[in-house]
Amino acid sequence: MPNTLEQLKAVTTVVADTGDFEAMKAFKPTDATTNPSLILAAASLPQYKPLIEKAIQYGNKLGGELSEKLDNTMDMLCVLFGLEILKIVPGRVSTEVDARLSFNKNASVAKARKIIQLYEDQGISKDRILIKLASTWEGIQAARELEANHGIHCNLTLLFNFAQAVACAEAGVTLISPFVGRILDWYIANTGVKSFPGEEDPGVISVTKIYNYYKKFGYKTVVMGASFRNVGEIKALAGCDLLTISPKLLGELEASNENLQTKLSVENALKSSLEKIEIDEPTFRWMLNEDQMATDKLSDGIRKFAADSIKLEETLKPLLWNCAANK
Repeated sequence: MPNTLEQLKAVTTVVADTGDFEAMKAFKPTDATTNPSLILAAASLPQYKPLIEKAIQYGNKLGGELSEKLDNTMDMLCVLFGLEILKIVPGRVSTEVDARLSFNKNASVAKARKIIQLYEDQGISKDRILIKLASTWEGIQAARELEANHGIHCNLTLLFNFAQAVACAEAGVTLISPFVGRILDWYIANTGVKSFPGEEDPGVISVTKIYNYYKKFGYKTVVMGASFRNVGEIKALAGCDLLTISPKLLGELEASNENLQTKLSVENALKSSLEKIEIDEPTFRWMLNEDQMATDKLSDGIRKFAADSIKLEETLKPLLWNCAANK
């Protein structure tokens, strides 16, 4: 019998949730996704020093004030990581727009177009890139414009709430990344319940509802479950369009020979009792406001991604100064 990871790959596209190239080579995912936290962790490892140096050289070459150099260096560093990932995975890589732009639609669109141009300058088609944006109202509207007007595919992240998911589908985004584990974290911290097995996990319940809604009403947007805390959550979502999984949990799945049952399917989704809802900006904001978990986790996620971007900038600043001084 194939191991559990191989069984999962037969019904779901497996994506590596890591910035570690060696882990990608080991587990052979179809796609890969990164975020500021993953790039910050990877950038501290000696094997990635050449990428840092190349990004620093690029930022200094373009010139300008330190803030401009830093901005260009950060963008190039994300793209350089993406380029290395695309040498390993046959599919797509997700590259994230700075979380500090999460409430600025126009700036998000401009940043996304810049990132795509940097990839195209390196010979990579935009079809192999997913631009990651936070699932704020502004982020979703930025994705709507990028998809419709520029043919740029988007991955809406930090998604915790059904209203966010419906708004993304209505905007025609390519892919969403609903966070399973962070939802679980909130419920454990706020309800006094310390464990939620398998299909009773609140994150699993959320993603299952979103998947069923999308399939029942024929949306093109696909669902990539993300942020897993244990393999039980992953098994409970077998059959989801995509799942992005950390190397640790990929290893656990590979080491297991447990028989995997498909939990999500179009056939089951079509039988669901879900009814279609309409989402405009006031409805979106009210539904998000009424969901304390989603409101807490969305703002917390944006703050944490922004904090890691700032940490990465602080790492790069002295390198930029040294590079400029040695010219």
